[in-house]
Amino acid sequence: MLYIWDIEKIVKNTLQELKLNMNVEFSDKLSAPMTYNVSTNTIKFNYIQINGYNAKINFKIRETDENFVKIILYHELGYYLEFRKNTRVLKTLIYGEEEEKEQLLAEIEENAWGLGRILVPEYLLKAYDQVRELDKLLLKV
Repeated sequence: MLYIWDIEKIVKNTLQELKLNMNVEFSDKLSAPMTYNVSTNTIKFNYIQINGYNAKINFKIRETDENFVKIILYHELGYYLEFRKNTRVLKTLIYGEEEEKEQLLAEIEENAWGLGRILVPEYLLKAYDQVRELDKLLLKV
């Protein structure tokens, strides 16, 4: 079981290794394991959601708890990279039509996985790709 202080330490250490300056916060209100908020440049996490997600997915990939948190973090950092690369995204999400927003959200999700993968160390690439595929299956259920 991962505790708040464990996750916070893993996230902060990984951000420091990547030389990224971001805020890190715990929130028990999140319905996702981890999120990136572009307006506050903050990674938020919910340790209960992370542990639940870990239980659903990690038994198939068999990574350490620390590596599993890193994999989730790299995906969230993909959002960070997407928002930095593509500034029109925020305008569309705020002012766009519903159909346009829905399509853009699907595109952002796909791009976040791809951009996050750039940051993943070689030894975690296979596990990252496996989590990506398992996550798609979970979304379809």
